[in-house]
Amino acid sequence: MKSALQVTLLLATLGCPAPCPARDWTEIRQFGPFACHADFPLREVESVLNGLALLQQDLVDYLDVPPAAEPIQLYLLRDEPTYRVYMSHYFPELPYRRALYIKRGGPGMVFAYRSGDLEIDLRHESTHALLHASLPMVPLWLDEGLAEYFELPSERQPFDNPHLRSVIWSLRFRRFTSIESLESRGDMGEMGGAQYRDAWAWTHFMLHGPPEARAELVEYLAAIRRSTPPGLLSQRLASRFPDLRRRYTDHFANWKRK
Repeated sequence: MKSALQVTLLLATLGCPAPCPARDWTEIRQFGPFACHADFPLREVESVLNGLALLQQDLVDYLDVPPAAEPIQLYLLRDEPTYRVYMSHYFPELPYRRALYIKRGGPGMVFAYRSGDLEIDLRHESTHALLHASLPMVPLWLDEGLAEYFELPSERQPFDNPHLRSVIWSLRFRRFTSIESLESRGDMGEMGGAQYRDAWAWTHFMLHGPPEARAELVEYLAAIRRSTPPGLLSQRLASRFPDLRRRYTDHFANWKRK
């Protein structure tokens, strides 16, 4: 599953300064908040990068978070072998992942290589980067749920994520995952494919379900931005919806294109 290859690593110390040690970059260009360095001509992926530049506005519109307070450094390598050599040289302590977001105190850095999944990889990791450039923290499960949601272009987000079919079938067989179970996972090693799917599902419910659910998410993130203890999002939603499980189940039972 692709989500297993897109792990966010927030590291306090790395041997690599920001920006990352340079190579002979073929092109360096700005796309919205992203300072993109590539070792191949960017015209080959320009449509992907232009779409990526719009991701910031999606987060502002959906989540009412402010734009990134710092630039995001984006590093694109021409192919997987080149990417493997580059990452193993500068980040030998990290396990291999197809795309990575790394933050070490300075501006966030996103690394990826040119592939058929480049758009998904970049949108996923760049969602992490933009959130952490606007907020002091984001709980792990919500961080991943939002990245899973926004990894598709905006016109495909509500209906075309492959998680949707799995969630609907799970609920038909009365398999339900609470937010509390996701909140209890504080380490990336505890996030498998099912947890990515369920984090996406709760994000979808909050963005497309009852308006009060989205309002609670927006206020939760605003509290984090103000450095006010936000409490648990599960408790906030439960106080809004005493019948939260039913509302969540009904949301997906009735979700369809009109």
